[in-house]
Amino acid sequence: MPFPYLSRCAILGAAAMLLASFASSAFAEPVTLAQALDRAQAGSPLITAADADVRAAEGRARQAGLLPNPEIDLSTENVGGTGSLTGVQAAETTLSIGQRFELGGKRTARVNAARAEVETAGLRLLIARADLEKEVREAFAQAVAAKRRVDLARNQFVRAESLQKIAATLVEAGREPPLRALRARTVTLETVGRVRAAEADYAAAQRALAALWGGSGNLPDPVAAEEAAPASVFDPTAVLDVRLAEAELETAIAAERRERTLSRPDVTVSVGGRRLAASDETAMVVGLSMPLGLFDRNQGNIAAANADRAGADARRNAALAAALRRTRDATAALQTAEARLEFLEKRAEPEALEAVRIAREGFAAGRFTLLDVLDAETALNALQSDLITAELDRALALAALVRANETQGTAQ
Repeated sequence: MPFPYLSRCAILGAAAMLLASFASSAFAEPVTLAQALDRAQAGSPLITAADADVRAAEGRARQAGLLPNPEIDLSTENVGGTGSLTGVQAAETTLSIGQRFELGGKRTARVNAARAEVETAGLRLLIARADLEKEVREAFAQAVAAKRRVDLARNQFVRAESLQKIAATLVEAGREPPLRALRARTVTLETVGRVRAAEADYAAAQRALAALWGGSGNLPDPVAAEEAAPASVFDPTAVLDVRLAEAELETAIAAERRERTLSRPDVTVSVGGRRLAASDETAMVVGLSMPLGLFDRNQGNIAAANADRAGADARRNAALAAALRRTRDATAALQTAEARLEFLEKRAEPEALEAVRIAREGFAAGRFTLLDVLDAETALNALQSDLITAELDRALALAALVRANETQGTAQ
């Protein structure tokens, strides 16, 4: 069986496999970026955990506002002794109720510290949502780029197959040596491998995107849409990371005040009645007690709270500097990607397409060789691949800029 026949069979088989891949892609579910964001926010365990932390902090805040419980005390004296104290004839039974009164602003300080923790937990939830949004944007952009690389590889196969047919016609007419047809068929088979590799990468990107909302259902087919850069004026003190650092500082300040109040003793007042069994008389009992702050004045916890406050203040300053740096870096990266993308789209790609058109027409007319066409095709393929990379770079830079400027977080 002649070799050209085998090559033709291989190309036909490859074409059949590509048609099958086109059909299989129809089972993917179209998903927009907004839909991907909604699904991830609804199905992410990280958001569930952060929301649980908020509810836990709210519960501790409610607990912090409660008063100490009163205590009931029942005691019996002068029982089971000797002589006149034998048995219970001389027993004295006292029933009293005591209430501890918190002094030094303990309850107020405790409530303020707990409320500060609620605010901090709420900001951590917003940051978790913002981080997830950035992750979704990045995964979505990666999936879009992988999808476009599949389309590019398939287009390369179609062009290579068309070129192979032209080469075969010229060889049969005696205008090209048989080696040219073999080279054209080899290029066609090479594009099949690129299609397969691109499809595998795309499937991996789809799975990575779907994993952000649990991976249930069909694989997502990302529907790309042009997204404008945020136009709002950047205020570094309003971004979530700086607000969290500020809230953590306020929490540390409130915790320090709470620890200082704990160095002051509380007073417990008790009131009750006493029954004297010997005379069958009763009397009122009043008591007052408080601890003596000789050894434990909460000095260790106060020192720790002071250190926590100093650390929180330093982290606040670092967060402010980091917010400025992230915004500047993301803005510069976005401007660079947009400039490169505009050059590739408006100047480089049209020229490369025109070069391929001229080379193909010249090859069909016998003015250029197959190698000339392949060189033009290779340049076009590389440029279109760079164009996809530039689009991906823009999307990643935009995701970083949106995250760096985030002030509210995704709505719950």
